[in-house]
Amino acid sequence: MNTPNKLTVLRLIFVPFYVFFLLMPSIPHHYIIAIILFGAAAYTDHLDGKIARKNNMITDFGKFADPLADKIMILAALACFVQTGLTNAIILILIISREFMVTSIRLVASSQGKVVAANNWGKAKTISQIAAVLSVMLMQYVLELNSLNVISLDNAAQFSQCFDIIGDVFMWIATALTLISGIIYIVQNFEFIKNAK
Repeated sequence: MNTPNKLTVLRLIFVPFYVFFLLMPSIPHHYIIAIILFGAAAYTDHLDGKIARKNNMITDFGKFADPLADKIMILAALACFVQTGLTNAIILILIISREFMVTSIRLVASSQGKVVAANNWGKAKTISQIAAVLSVMLMQYVLELNSLNVISLDNAAQFSQCFDIIGDVFMWIATALTLISGIIYIVQNFEFIKNAK
């Protein structure tokens, strides 16, 4: 297994660890630990593709596992957000639906001997999702620091409401880019759907 593929596998290994800390509010500073783990996982996404392209190390395993690892990384975080009330279930459903749709098109293309590469909209989608997840966790960590008396927010309730609104805006921007990239993906690859038997 080459280095980019090892990084992809490492990204998957990070997932249960940041999920654990996201769902364990009894552990002090659990958000910053989750942020570090999620951030490290997200960085492997950037690094594995860069190394693979630079050193011509693109493999069939990487083509399959890399987008799968991306989806698991993001969807696991969003599922935790839904469970803890940090985001709306509709956001998770829309993003999952888009991912199933794109994966289905890739499978149909693969059955026709074609490989569908990611486009710039897909990359923008991934970056916006990562930014939204990190932003929500960071704002929650500020509130956690206040509850631990590490910092003192004069009006914590107002900060919490403000952070909720900002978090929702970031999540809906990421969702909009996700849906737009999905629609573009369908339009660009509609031939595979038409030719499916």
